Amino acid sequence: MTYVQIRVGGLEVRVRLRSDTTPTARGLLSVLPVSTTAHRWGDEVYFELPFHADLEPDARADMSVGEVAFWPDGDAMAVFFGRTPVSEDERPRAYSPCNIVGSVEGDPTVLRAVREGSKVELIAVP
Repeated sequence: MTYVQIRVGGLEVRVRLRSDTTPTARGLLSVLPVSTTAHRWGDEVYFELPFHADLEPDARADMSVGEVAFWPDGDAMAVFFGRTPVSEDERPRAYSPCNIVGSVEGDPTVLRAVREGSKVELIAVP
């Protein structure tokens, strides 16, 4: 199993990748470690990454709390922990289809404390 640690604003969350063999996962792992900037969109934290991946066959917009996805339209990774501005109910929803990367281990709602513009660091962890 492959993991990515996200550090932002004094918080750390561990993401378990669902696979390390998809084009998106390979792209992500190839740029780590990386520093970037956090953005908020409802109960979603997202951050741009220096790689591109095309939509994968199972890409989707409807998410679950704790899912982590890559948004090809913006070359950004998003962590979902509640409603977004396009949610149709209480579940998170991405602006457009995203590639599912993995899921947060533990409570993803701690990310509600993340502020726009915070520094984000991503590293691969065993």
